[in-house]
Amino acid sequence: MSASSEPWVGRPLQRFEDDALLRGEGRFLDDLSPVAHSYHAAVVRSQLAHARIEVDASAALDAPGVIGVLVGADVMALSRPFPAGIDSGVPQYATAIDTVRYVGEPIAVVVARDRYLAEDAAELVDVDYDQLDAVLDPVAAAAHPVHERDFAYGDVATAMAQADLVLRQTFHVPRFTCTPVECYAVVADWDATAGRLTTWANFQGPFTLHGVAAAALGLKGDHLRLLTPPDSGGSFGVKSSVFAYIVLMGLASRHLGVPVTWIEDRLEHLASSAAATGRTTEVEAGFTTDGRLIALRYDAIEDVGAYVRAPEPATLYRMHGSLSGAYTVPNVAVRNRVVLTNTQPSGLNRGFGGPQLYFGLERTMAIAARRLGIDPAELARRNLIPAEAMPYRTPSGALYDSGDYAACLDHALELADYAALRTQVEMARADGRLAGIGLACIVEPSISNMGYITLAQTADERALTLPKSGNAEGASISINPLGGITVRLATTPQGQGHRTVCAQVVADTLGCTPDDITVLSEMDTASVPWTVASGSYSSRFSGVAVGAVQAAALKLRAKIDAIRAHAGDDALSLRRVAGMAHWNPEGLPAGEEPGLSAVAFWAPPTLDPPDDEDRIASSASHGFIVDICAVDVDRETGEVRVLDYITVHDAGRLLNPLLADGQVMGGFTHGLAAALYERHVYDEWGNLMTASLVDYLTPTAPDIPALTIGHLSSPSPVTALGAKGIGEGNTMSAPVCVANAVADAIARDDVELPLTPPRVWQLLNGQGAT
Repeated sequence: MSASSEPWVGRPLQRFEDDALLRGEGRFLDDLSPVAHSYHAAVVRSQLAHARIEVDASAALDAPGVIGVLVGADVMALSRPFPAGIDSGVPQYATAIDTVRYVGEPIAVVVARDRYLAEDAAELVDVDYDQLDAVLDPVAAAAHPVHERDFAYGDVATAMAQADLVLRQTFHVPRFTCTPVECYAVVADWDATAGRLTTWANFQGPFTLHGVAAAALGLKGDHLRLLTPPDSGGSFGVKSSVFAYIVLMGLASRHLGVPVTWIEDRLEHLASSAAATGRTTEVEAGFTTDGRLIALRYDAIEDVGAYVRAPEPATLYRMHGSLSGAYTVPNVAVRNRVVLTNTQPSGLNRGFGGPQLYFGLERTMAIAARRLGIDPAELARRNLIPAEAMPYRTPSGALYDSGDYAACLDHALELADYAALRTQVEMARADGRLAGIGLACIVEPSISNMGYITLAQTADERALTLPKSGNAEGASISINPLGGITVRLATTPQGQGHRTVCAQVVADTLGCTPDDITVLSEMDTASVPWTVASGSYSSRFSGVAVGAVQAAALKLRAKIDAIRAHAGDDALSLRRVAGMAHWNPEGLPAGEEPGLSAVAFWAPPTLDPPDDEDRIASSASHGFIVDICAVDVDRETGEVRVLDYITVHDAGRLLNPLLADGQVMGGFTHGLAAALYERHVYDEWGNLMTASLVDYLTPTAPDIPALTIGHLSSPSPVTALGAKGIGEGNTMSAPVCVANAVADAIARDDVELPLTPPRVWQLLNGQGAT
């Protein structure tokens, strides 16, 4: 690349990853055979939500091809409970020990010569159940929470007393999951001589869970080697929870002395992988007559399922710095309670706390607009943080790095032709149709502060432990003797296009083309530079991972420039420089090491531990999103039809606009699914009624309406290239934007997700949604 040519970063370059995927040549874990002569596992799962159990595996042990069965007693003897962020009093092992606590919980694992024999033998494991009452109502469970904390910033009580309008309403966000195309996969191989476990898994990180798995296995961290395959068929958060099965299959391999392979099926995944937390939040908000929001109070009940499984209660605290959303409200308070129910444990899910927070906040803004007689867009404008206030510190501690929120709102209104859209809705209503418009204005945090989880502790409790903060990433780059460039990542992508963007960044820095660069995204904890924060979550790739890649490339560029200067030729080709570095190390400048290789770590500078007043910058950078949605509702069936959807993003500098729009469309689809289709449903005994894709309805391509995408850019001053996250925002904004539109159409404040036809029909007929 010549000095005058256009930079590669910022171009809408097609993904390098797509060619192999479109040809069916992707390399997923089930395509690989990393260990010869592996045996196969099948998991025996609970049929009841809560029961004491006795297990008899003798018939399975006698079945053809079976070499062993692990039951709860074995697991308890061989391992420790999983560490968790809080002590719930209910420890979790890789299987149930003597009590099952949700339908689908592992009870035993059968290992046989092939998968079919293992599954046949699993049916022979006899489980005697002594059924217990199941706890399914999180609100009732909140009388005995396993965690409770109160936070207050400003003087909420005084502000509420001074408010002209005080709204109080309860909002519920149900549990829903991710449904990636590829389910979980694990291969475990125990080395008895070295006392080490090597596992291959389609794990996405965060790699804090590597330590959780090692602790459960009773291993030093370096004795658990974790590798990921070159490709992973989606995750959206859920594959971080495969760590529990890494432990289970590791125990089976160690106990039986053979490598063990386990490939999850869809029924197992829906029942037993992980789902988003459910949250019931009472929101109290105080407004002045001119629409200024002056006080907010939340009372949140978080349903994490049967166990507090790491990294929970992270969903509850990830958005803590953004409790005030995009608004200048100075007085904020929150009561947090975590409860256990006899349902599937929770885990990471795209948006991770954002959908739960914003559903209550943005529904409150819409209800207030109606009661105050102010257009929702105007009400938002009167409360948005002004551009001149940036960087802006929220009451609870977030540092919003940059942005012009009013300009984003104006751009969205322009793209929607808002006045005309309002006119169309009024004309539809005059014709007897049910039509409405929804708005959502949300802040999208990215690059989570690893210290936010410690808000579950008091300041005095935190003072007794090692402080936790920051979010760092590592990367390495090497150039071989022929000038070939290889980049190694620790971000474990699942389809986002990390290889493409990294090639663009390195090409700009080293003065070559992206085609000259090989980017390896398969992870190996024994050889790839990584940190506990490594992984693909909280939209951290463009902000922090790219920073590490650029830092490594800059180290190499400095050495390349020094060699060129020493040779007296600034135009010396990269191939010649590489040859000199490898073949003639004595000819290098004084002080330069042989070879061309660099390792770098990078972290944003703004992520400190929580302070003594429980304030925290819970994320490093903050994008902004404005969504506008128009819907109509069928009076006879309750069907919701999205007529128009506009989303405007400020994600800072877009490293690859094509990939950015792909992330927006993916996040929107995920959010729309939560709005109109998806939730876990349990019956009164705790049986999962949505245990297959026949019952757990997900949208397909024809179900997704057209999306108008707009961008504005306020580069972040805290990331290496000015980029902010963009992968999760619409998962946070779309559910509440659609709900606001439906509420506007049917004139009901008590709309609940998902807005399926039967539930909307109930609302239309004066009933509450069930």
